[in-house]
Amino acid sequence: MDMTRELLLLRHGKSDWDAGTDDYHRPLTDRGKRAAQRMGVWLLRHGLLPDLTISSPAERAKVTAQKLHKAMGRDASGIQLNECVYGADDADLLEVIAGCPDSAQRVLLVGHNPGLEDLLILLAGKSVQYPKGDKLLPTATLARLTVTDSWQSLSSGCAVLESITLPRSLPKKFPFPGPDSQELRDRPAYYYTQSSVIPYRLREGKPEILVISSSKKHHLVVPKGIKEPGLTPQESAAREAWEEAGVEGDVAADALGEYSYEKWGARCSVTVYPMKVTQMVPEDEWEESHRGREWMSPKKAASRLKQQELRPLVESLEKQL
Repeated sequence: MDMTRELLLLRHGKSDWDAGTDDYHRPLTDRGKRAAQRMGVWLLRHGLLPDLTISSPAERAKVTAQKLHKAMGRDASGIQLNECVYGADDADLLEVIAGCPDSAQRVLLVGHNPGLEDLLILLAGKSVQYPKGDKLLPTATLARLTVTDSWQSLSSGCAVLESITLPRSLPKKFPFPGPDSQELRDRPAYYYTQSSVIPYRLREGKPEILVISSSKKHHLVVPKGIKEPGLTPQESAAREAWEEAGVEGDVAADALGEYSYEKWGARCSVTVYPMKVTQMVPEDEWEESHRGREWMSPKKAASRLKQQELRPLVESLEKQL
């Protein structure tokens, strides 16, 4: 008995031609990022989550796939980056798809024109109606095809084009907290749940707190960021500590507390954990060394941190140590 499979073809989001980089490293614009996220929410709402996602490793395609995955509530680490997708024609893309396992009933391919459009026309044939004066697959547009052949047996005219979804047809705001919720926000729901660490060490028996400059160097802060889908709050906080402060350590299972602040038109909730620092990357290897970082006493840190809600948490940590 033939099994119906689904092939989702997604062109990367709008990229920034003024970024001053080569084609491979050209980044997405903010518009391109939001479009990818809206498409991820659309897939989630319609129950079209892929079993396998394959993406071109070019920056604009890779980030499109990552943004879409996270908006679906998935860890972006599951995306397969395939060099063969970058610059591929329809024959190359057929070879990539032929490598998909039989267990993958729905496959998402994130790539580039003209290869994706040519593949769509090859597979769907007469069911494709080319729009006048427009591209078949503008940026961040998704084509959904159904096939009954195996991934290894796809050929001309074997697919039925079920739909083409353009990002401009989707709501500009995002449902919160779930895909069917009525409340709408400026960013995907996961943006509003965040985690943070207060990095500390004991020096000659006395506790010290590591603070860093904010990204614009206006304030002193501690590492904080969006809780990434697929990660625990502690894992996500540890990642922020590495990226923002260049430190690794042991994040406690129990939080020190929570606070909230206003951003993206709503309140973000932040859970704060203590982290005992075990390793610091050297200054010349720290990617965000422009921030600056400094060890200081808990009392000094509490008085100088921008976020006032952190002050009692620093004091609480000092008592625990």
